[in-house]
Amino acid sequence: MTATDTTMPPAALAPSVRWVLAGLSLSMLLSSLGTSSANVALPALADAFGASFQAVQWVVLAYLLAITTLIVSVGRLGDIVGRRRLLIAGIALFTAASIVCGLTPSFALLIAARAVQGIGAAVMMALTMAFVGEAVPKARTGSAMGLLGTMSAVGTALGPSLGGALIAGPGWRAIFLVNVPLGLVALFLVRRHLPADRKTEGGQRPRFDVPGTLLLAFSLGAYALAMTLGRGSFGVLNVVLLSAAALGLGLFLLVETKVASPLVRPSMFRDPALSVGLSTNVLVSTVMMATLVVGPFYLSRGLGLDAAKVGLVMSVGPVISAFGGVVAGRIVDRLGARSVVTAGLVAMVAGCAALALLPGLLGVAGYIAAIAMLTPGYQLFQAANNTAVMADVGSDRRGVVSGLLNLSRNLGLVTGASVMGAVFALAVAASDIAKAAPEAVAGGMRVTFVVAGVLTVIALAIAAGSRVFTGGRVGSRNTR
Repeated sequence: MTATDTTMPPAALAPSVRWVLAGLSLSMLLSSLGTSSANVALPALADAFGASFQAVQWVVLAYLLAITTLIVSVGRLGDIVGRRRLLIAGIALFTAASIVCGLTPSFALLIAARAVQGIGAAVMMALTMAFVGEAVPKARTGSAMGLLGTMSAVGTALGPSLGGALIAGPGWRAIFLVNVPLGLVALFLVRRHLPADRKTEGGQRPRFDVPGTLLLAFSLGAYALAMTLGRGSFGVLNVVLLSAAALGLGLFLLVETKVASPLVRPSMFRDPALSVGLSTNVLVSTVMMATLVVGPFYLSRGLGLDAAKVGLVMSVGPVISAFGGVVAGRIVDRLGARSVVTAGLVAMVAGCAALALLPGLLGVAGYIAAIAMLTPGYQLFQAANNTAVMADVGSDRRGVVSGLLNLSRNLGLVTGASVMGAVFALAVAASDIAKAAPEAVAGGMRVTFVVAGVLTVIALAIAAGSRVFTGGRVGSRNTR
């Protein structure tokens, strides 16, 4: 990458490219908003439908399961039938499902509509990054990835406040209906400005791998449920689900070696760019989930903050992410992926160490200072890792690789919620964390982020020990 390429000013992007990025960014915002805003509505939904706490959790779980189980499959489907065509269908599906969620008279229909909404979100998440390689000059790929990361963070940060305001005003139905005008704008931008799908050479398309899709969806669904149910305490059901996930994954890999057009070619994982990018993404996402799982308990029980102050402090990370994503992307364009991945992981190691030490010494100020170290490191890693993994991927595999990248992040999040929550509970050593002494909660906080720091060091060792980022470049990975 030459100096001229890496210092290309933002104005160098053609107006059409900026409109493409606007449509892709709005699609990413919608998929993120679909999770964060619904979380706030759970108490209101329980009251409105007379549902139990366990039942109402499926409003969120149905959405997340649909994304996790299908994100790789819809990415591959986009490679086959056309990414523009499928993205338009995904946005339309998400928007239509949002209408049903907002107008539904029954709780069962709400859950079904949320699952359909999750399918649309899976399409949007899988294909937005895939389009960057087609629509954005290579010298600006990092900035585009950083922008998508920013919009995801904006959706996460905006969801609770927007959801709370809508519930207090028009009511819980508005949380879903607000997606409709945003979805229509995204649909217009994508239809108007995205490049047309390329015609398949020879007029023949590869077949879609239905057996592989079903086996992968089964495996991922079983794993996600095993990590979600029980909230970190494993019982017989969790063991059965994990065993089913392992069996399904083994059958999936066997099927992929037999079919003519596999969903995921096992040979892809021999490429260090992909394998290193996915493995480090899982580890880093697991670490970041610890802040969302452990943070609220520590702030409320360890530091004695009320709910309003906990929410205010917890918003610091997403706000930093919202402002830092584009900057992180530009740093990737200027310095290259290798150095930025390393810098981001080093900053995250420092952030984990700070979270283990500073809150005990400085209280809330120490917690905020530590988050202000950890979050920019995460933004740098995400922008650089996404850029490196997607660089030079063949056009016929961009959708599935993008799906795998998003899947690795989601798996890290669901694993982090369970595993890091279990580490925290074990370190607190209390039967009921809500009634644990502040000193015990503080001790659990320290242990959890020591473990998180170790995981980040492992990610750093994997990245540093690989030759994939040499010179900020990766080789062509049009694996066949």
